[in-house]
Amino acid sequence: MTKRIVTITIIILIFGGLAYPKIKPLLSSPSESQNQNTPARTLLKVDVVEMEYETIEDRIFSSGTVEANEVVELSSEASGIITGIHFDEGRRVAKGRLLVKINDSELQAQKQRAEFRLNLAEQREERQRRLLERGGISQDDYDATLNELNVLRAEARLIDAQIDRTEIRAPFSGIVGLKYVSEGSYITPATRIASLQEVDPIKIDFSIPERYLTRVAINDRILFSVQGVDSTFTGEVYAIEPRIDTQTRTLQIRALSTNPENLLFPGAFATITLIMEEIDNALMVPAIAVIPELNAQKLFVLRDGRVEEARIQTGIRTSEKVQVVAGVERGDLVLTTGLLQVRPGMEVEISELHKSSEI
Repeated sequence: MTKRIVTITIIILIFGGLAYPKIKPLLSSPSESQNQNTPARTLLKVDVVEMEYETIEDRIFSSGTVEANEVVELSSEASGIITGIHFDEGRRVAKGRLLVKINDSELQAQKQRAEFRLNLAEQREERQRRLLERGGISQDDYDATLNELNVLRAEARLIDAQIDRTEIRAPFSGIVGLKYVSEGSYITPATRIASLQEVDPIKIDFSIPERYLTRVAINDRILFSVQGVDSTFTGEVYAIEPRIDTQTRTLQIRALSTNPENLLFPGAFATITLIMEEIDNALMVPAIAVIPELNAQKLFVLRDGRVEEARIQTGIRTSEKVQVVAGVERGDLVLTTGLLQVRPGMEVEISELHKSSEI
């Protein structure tokens, strides 16, 4: 009998334990049941940036070539044998310096003869001029002597010009390249002698797409670098080709840069950044915050803890930011996360706050 009572008691406890979770809400008080059925309210956490003014640069990236400011292939106007080479390869020379001398012995002899004849003619002209003043000779006789003197003077100048053609002088200051002749060589106007290049300042030639035609101007600044030199150089645009290349649809531009240490060599490949405009007090937002719409763009802005839409006009774009020219002001809080979940009028909680100028 006792075992039967124990067994019945165990069965009742088991069924009671299984039924308790189902009847517990019925036993609870109305207020306690209502609290359990009402979930706690949570706000969406978002990251925002506070708009701040910053300075930005409107840039174009291109590539180009370093060119000498002035370059010339030295050659001779006359043919003859070289009697002297007066420069060292790879060294700087001044404008007007004698670089190469060609044999001019025959011309020097002709000059000496012309000088003797010129001296005699000058003396004769002096005597006849005095006789003309006293009426000793006619005007025609004196004019004939004077004409002969002028002819001899012209012949002397012609010989001097021919002698000048036997001298090759530097047309400008620069660096002489490798020479291809030696003393004793016979040269003609077609003979390659050496090159002369002015490399300070240096030119940089590059091109940009034609759509930027109206945005580039004289005195725009460039930054450029070349392989093998761990430095960034600066230059300034000084010339723009007045036509578009019809094959490449690009605009040719030339800039000038100083080269006092001769680190830049003509012919080098240059990677160029053209700075077309520098804008102060620009408002920049992360590109991820801009939401495109049909013929429009917008941002989500947080005001008084609630989300609002702001229709904007954009300007310059960089790799990570977009300039806002209208639609927001300095100090506005722009959402950068949760853009798919938020709606106008919705309350949100700020998770992280950044300054736009620090991003």
